[in-house]
Amino acid sequence: MHQVINKSDFISNLGATCENMTDTAVDEAVRQILSLMVDTLVNDGRVEIRGFGSFCLHHRQARIGRNPKTGESVEVPAKAIPHFKPGKALREAVNENADI
Repeated sequence: MHQVINKSDFISNLGATCENMTDTAVDEAVRQILSLMVDTLVNDGRVEIRGFGSFCLHHRQARIGRNPKTGESVEVPAKAIPHFKPGKALREAVNENADI
């Protein structure tokens, strides 16, 4: 069974381990961290967290696609796609516990 953790679960779990911080302070800190990461990526920057991984943008050029339903050609605009590359420590930790 896969475990799913959303932002509010993340904040609750983090708050339980940070005894010297209030739940409100933990919530604000998480929101500020995520906001900083988003702002950095929006400005075409890179976020690197050693041992965890890095976030960057992959840029895709505009192209002509095809609507599979009608077969009609469709112009697909250029776009930037957020990309996560796991760090070595994260890859190793995940692979040690992987049930393949």
